Amino acid sequence: MADTPSPVASGDFTPQEVARGRALRRAQVPWALGGQLASLALSAVLGFTAAGAGLVTAVGGWFGGSWAAEVLAGSAALVLLGQAVTLPFAARVRTVRARFGLVTQGWAGWAVDVLRSAALSLGLFLPLALGLYALIGHSPHRWWLPGALAAALLTVALSFLHPLVFEPLFNRFSPMPDGELRTALLELARRDGIAVRDVLVADASRRTTALNAYVSGFGPTRRIVAYDTLLATADPREVELVAAHELGHVKHRDVATGTVLGAIGAAVVVPVLAALLAWRPLLDAAGAAHPQDPRSLPLLAALAALLGAVSTPVQCAVSRRIETRADRHALELTGDAEQFIAMQHRLAVANVSDPNPPRALELLLATHPSATRRIAAARNWQAAQGS
Repeated sequence: MADTPSPVASGDFTPQEVARGRALRRAQVPWALGGQLASLALSAVLGFTAAGAGLVTAVGGWFGGSWAAEVLAGSAALVLLGQAVTLPFAARVRTVRARFGLVTQGWAGWAVDVLRSAALSLGLFLPLALGLYALIGHSPHRWWLPGALAAALLTVALSFLHPLVFEPLFNRFSPMPDGELRTALLELARRDGIAVRDVLVADASRRTTALNAYVSGFGPTRRIVAYDTLLATADPREVELVAAHELGHVKHRDVATGTVLGAIGAAVVVPVLAALLAWRPLLDAAGAAHPQDPRSLPLLAALAALLGAVSTPVQCAVSRRIETRADRHALELTGDAEQFIAMQHRLAVANVSDPNPPRALELLLATHPSATRRIAAARNWQAAQGS
């Protein structure tokens, strides 16, 4: 994929900074994409051939061979095999990032995170699979109606529980000490008309040197969260700019809107999956007798993975528009384009980002605009204020 230089903001990064970001991108992207492709390939092999049905029957037989044993053991096998096939690629990406100084965590800590993630996936997926196949068995032709409603409700529930239950599994959070920065961040939220419960510091430094901050939670659980790495290296005004961007997501109800759209998307996908799962040629290829047959599990997982992969560019495009709007909100809230530009430069350099990746790669995979585009947009906003 050819690198095309951007005509904008080219002077904001030194040749060394550009080269370093480009080198990391070239080193890690093939492995990251390779992991995704390997996962899709495994899903396709297990879902669209009889191999997946044989796997479900075999692992289910280890636990008695009942319908429930096949659903639960088959689901666990799919989750663990999926994680196993991507593990070498993830380890390679970690090695590359460590070479660029972005990793502070040892291999033992990384392994614990991998096991924790696998346990979380099993804890979520197994009961869902059991409930889903019980629902299909109860109503083979209309299961998608309650299934769509359940998928939408589950999406909302997971979005609400994420900051309260899942985030603390991987990071420790402590209240930001009283001081000028905490006061400034709370005042920023107050001026923006946003109620914030607290300002927290995440111990990201035990894993990475990357910089970040975000706002999470709904209503009474909403809090500003800053990486300790950001607080240790960025100027207080730059931290405010990052927080202002994140407050933009709250102001425009991006999390709530994203949750609603995700719930609608989940509800729409369920009948599509139901129709495909009931298609006789696919069932025959997968070695399953009917949709409620536990041997159709790999087929269902493969269809879901394929739909997810196809929708990724659309999701990224929506995300980039949302991030652009949040950038504009930060500029309007603070009126400080120069510090916004300084903040974008610091984030790109500290995170070893390619400030100007190939456009095709950005369109297909990037959830945020490139640093050069964000800086150019800030300058355009600044020029418009003076006109």
